[in-house]
This record gives sequence, structure tokens and C-alpha cells, in this order.
Amino acid sequence: MSNSADSPTPASRRPRFRPVRLLTGAVFALAGVIFWTSFNTAQGTNIRSDESMLRLSDLIQERSRKNGTLGDSTGKIRSEVDALARRDNGSTQAERRKLAELEKTAGTRKLSGAGLTVTLTDAPPNATPQIPGVPDPQPNDLVIHQQDLQAVVNALWQGGAKGIKVMDQRLISTSAVRCVGNTLILQGQVYSPPYKVTAVGDRGKLSAALTASPAIQNYRSYVDAYGLGWKVDQHDTVTLPGYSGTVDLHQAQPIG
Repeated sequence: MSNSADSPTPASRRPRFRPVRLLTGAVFALAGVIFWTSFNTAQGTNIRSDESMLRLSDLIQERSRKNGTLGDSTGKIRSEVDALARRDNGSTQAERRKLAELEKTAGTRKLSGAGLTVTLTDAPPNATPQIPGVPDPQPNDLVIHQQDLQAVVNALWQGGAKGIKVMDQRLISTSAVRCVGNTLILQGQVYSPPYKVTAVGDRGKLSAALTASPAIQNYRSYVDAYGLGWKVDQHDTVTLPGYSGTVDLHQAQPIG
């Protein structure tokens, strides 16, 4: 993704819309289900009332809440430290202006201006084809995928966005939009659809970039076919929060 440490993998890509599904994928999917079911049964797991996934989901949600609280606390402390540093560093007014501009570019300061918000929503679980000649949907046809969110973010950057937030979090150069199942994991917090992506910038250019994106065109074919959600709201003024998390890179490895 543009300005992101992550990119969609081939296995996660939403396929180009085709009226006929290949049987091969279904066969491999069925084989995987059979293998996993056999494994659970061999381990003595009650597959009708397996509580391990429920416990894992509860743990993820609890960690997400704690991360959110810690993030708020970190942001406040960081603001206090930055204020003290500016007061005592002996910099000139010109240097302070330059620093403020750099912080705005990096995404660590609030940003306000005209912009738009894109909202993506899962289709109803009982959705049926909405146009003639379209096959019945598979479960993956009815949910928002990682590459759908990434396509929106990429298009907005390409449209000249000055800043972007996904849900309530500001994106910076190391931000990675990742989906696990039907949930979004972003900077240590977990979100469920509908997903909102907000950008500040020239609304005409942002809208044109969304329209021109091949990945979004493919997504919107599913919107037309099965009722996935797509909505674009224009804003005269919108404010993006400054990024308040750590900017240090962890577990980075040199290439080559």
C-alpha cells in the first residue's frame, strides 16, 4: 500500500468478477475443512461447542481495549514532553515553524480541511444476486477484505490526500491495514465493519482517484451484484487527529 508497511498478498485478493466459479477452489477449500475437522475430532474437541475461538475473540477484544487506553495515555504524555522540549530547546521561531510543518507532514499533528469519507460495509449474510446472470454469492463475496480497504487508502493517496485516517486512527508512513477474518487490526486495535476512511485534500481529485482505481472498480462490481456497502460523503471541513503512537520500527529486517 502507498505509505504503508503492508501490501495485499495474492491469497487475499478479491478475484475479478466472473459469472462462473472455478470448481478447483471449492475442492481445495472443502479438503481444508475436512482436514481441520478431522484434526479437531482427533484431538477430542467438541466441534459443536468449541469455546477456544470464543476465548480467543474475547482476548483480542480485551487487548484492543487496553491498547486503546494505553494509546490515549501515551498521546497525552507525548504532547506534554513535546511541549517541554519546544520550550527548552532554544530553537528560533523559524526553526519552530519548520518543525511544526514537518510534524504536520509526518501525521503527528491534527489536520483540518476539506475532504471526504468513504464507508465500506459488509453485505447482508442472506444476500442474493441483484442483477441477472450473476451466480449465488460465496461467503467471501459478502464481506470487506483487506485489499478493499487498501485500495481505498491507495487511491486517496494517489489523489493527493494531505492526510488520511481509518476509523479513528491517523495513518503514517509505517501504518499497516490488516484484516483477520471480518475484523480490521490497525495499530494494535480491532475494528468491525462498517469501515470508514477519511481524507483531507482536494475533493474533486480525491473523488476522481477513487473512480479511476481498477481495484475499486472491481469492488464496486460486487456492490452492484450482492449489495456490499459503498458510500462517499463530502466534507467542507473535517479534522484528522494527530498520530500519537510510537514511531519506532520494531522487528524490521534489512532486505538482501
